Amino acid sequence: MFPWSRDASLAWFLRGCGMITGTIVLLILLFLLLESSVAFREVGLTRFFTDASWHPSGGASQGTFNLVPMLAATLLSTVVAVALATPLGIGSAMFAHFYAPRPLGHAYGKVIELLAGIPSVVYGLWGLIVLVPLVARVQPPGASLFTAIVVLTIMILPTIALLAGAAFENLPAEYLQASAALGLSRGRTVLSVVLPATRSGLATAILLGTGRAIGETMAVLMVAGNVVQHPTGLFQPVRTLTANIALEMAYAMADHRSALFVCGLLLMVLVIVLVGAAEWVSQGRIHG
Repeated sequence: MFPWSRDASLAWFLRGCGMITGTIVLLILLFLLLESSVAFREVGLTRFFTDASWHPSGGASQGTFNLVPMLAATLLSTVVAVALATPLGIGSAMFAHFYAPRPLGHAYGKVIELLAGIPSVVYGLWGLIVLVPLVARVQPPGASLFTAIVVLTIMILPTIALLAGAAFENLPAEYLQASAALGLSRGRTVLSVVLPATRSGLATAILLGTGRAIGETMAVLMVAGNVVQHPTGLFQPVRTLTANIALEMAYAMADHRSALFVCGLLLMVLVIVLVGAAEWVSQGRIHG
């Protein structure tokens, strides 16, 4: 009777944890919707995509509320950073698990864990002090979309590498044994057995890295230049949605303040889409 009671208590405790977590997420979404409702009512949804620029301090009557330049900068910096970090992260994890000597692979894992634990503001400081002056020598002003992409790539690389390494670690040994029995080379085993068998885990690693890139605020704010304009070149200063919220929330009022919550709601929608994609991938539906 006692074991049953203990299991039942644990089950109810875990249900409670799940309910609390789900409730917190729903409350955050509800909070964003309520705070954004003023802007939706006074400004209207279409003006966030059709206004000439972003100058919201004049309110709904005189201000402009175009979020497209910041949305484009957010998506462009994220997509390019993920495109650069994905082969680096997966390739380095593959080297550590299948090619490197065991001590070197172990040391690599510790270095990646250390990189993953570094606060984002440290990456931002490094980008501001080291990378921005270097880029400025080639193409002023230095703080630009390119610099933000480089910093984001370095930041999400450990996330993708760690999760890719976990996917390789969880690969059943029978797969490798069967490949060895067939006489496949190590490279052939990696390309024809390991990568197809771990594709769901690798896709989840990429999606979680994408989520971190979309939500990054401080590091991007410090190196992107923070000019609201359509990104037409790699070396132009840009401003992302997260940086916009951090920069303007301290003094924003009325419609301007509510418009910043629209930025947050837009980021939340992007994250929900990513989580949905990760769930779809985790169920093994990728590649049919």
